[in-house]
Amino acid sequence: MARRLPPMNALKSFEAAARHESFTRAAEELCVTQGAVSHQVKALEEELGLKLFHRAPQHLILTEAGREYSNVVRDALDRISVGTDKILQRQNSGVLTVSTSPNFAAKWLVHRLGKFAEAYPDIDLRISATLHHVDFANEDVDMAVRHSDGEVPGLDVEQLYEEQLFPVCSPKLLESPPGLKKPEDLIQHPLLHLDNRQDWTKWLDVAGVKGADLSRGPVLNQASMIIDAAVDGQGVALARTALASHDLINGRLVRPFPIALPVNYGYWVVYPKATANQSKIKLFRDWLLAEVADDMKRLKEL
Repeated sequence: MARRLPPMNALKSFEAAARHESFTRAAEELCVTQGAVSHQVKALEEELGLKLFHRAPQHLILTEAGREYSNVVRDALDRISVGTDKILQRQNSGVLTVSTSPNFAAKWLVHRLGKFAEAYPDIDLRISATLHHVDFANEDVDMAVRHSDGEVPGLDVEQLYEEQLFPVCSPKLLESPPGLKKPEDLIQHPLLHLDNRQDWTKWLDVAGVKGADLSRGPVLNQASMIIDAAVDGQGVALARTALASHDLINGRLVRPFPIALPVNYGYWVVYPKATANQSKIKLFRDWLLAEVADDMKRLKEL
């Protein structure tokens, strides 16, 4: 059954006029003219077929029907106001669900969650690590960190990392025989491969290394796995800036050579335009950007 609801502006004007017993004071509260309030109330009376006020020279007097209806309208508006405050409070604090890739979650985000929780204890942060790109319209997710080229129509995006691809290894491997003094020394070490052996082919070509046996070393299907294998001293990996940053900063990985390849994809924080101004989204976005800025500063100091 369809609801019979008068226009909201008419109800707001009537409720304010009833509470103040004055069109003038109602107009001041609603930031409109006295004539606008009077017009809205008159239109409401015509729609209801009821007289809601007696117009006295100095003030308004509610009719019996007006008094009864004002109680109903005030209660309804109060409920709407309370419900609005509650939902906004949940949006601006409460639960914040962030979707990201398993690699970014494992190698970058998880190490920092304690810092975020300490800074923002009222936000209940929940991380959904998944390979698929979230559908904000149909999934209960507030924002995402995506590895992409930044082209995401219909969403607000902000770049976290402009990435490069470069060799990394454990400090122990770097120092142990036969050593890694120059790119050609890679021929003497196992190489760790992601998905296929194409990245190493490109990097070795840029570095001018010939004769490397690219059939050596395991092929893994997750970037976090090759980084962990490199930390463990199992070989030399090609790593991207974001995923290697935590281990580089904390001395578990080193860069034996400065040569790096630019890559087309980077990490971006994305969220719907409609919710871009929610406090919890802005807080998490700004926190992410601050953490990245700190990473880049510390990486330059290595």
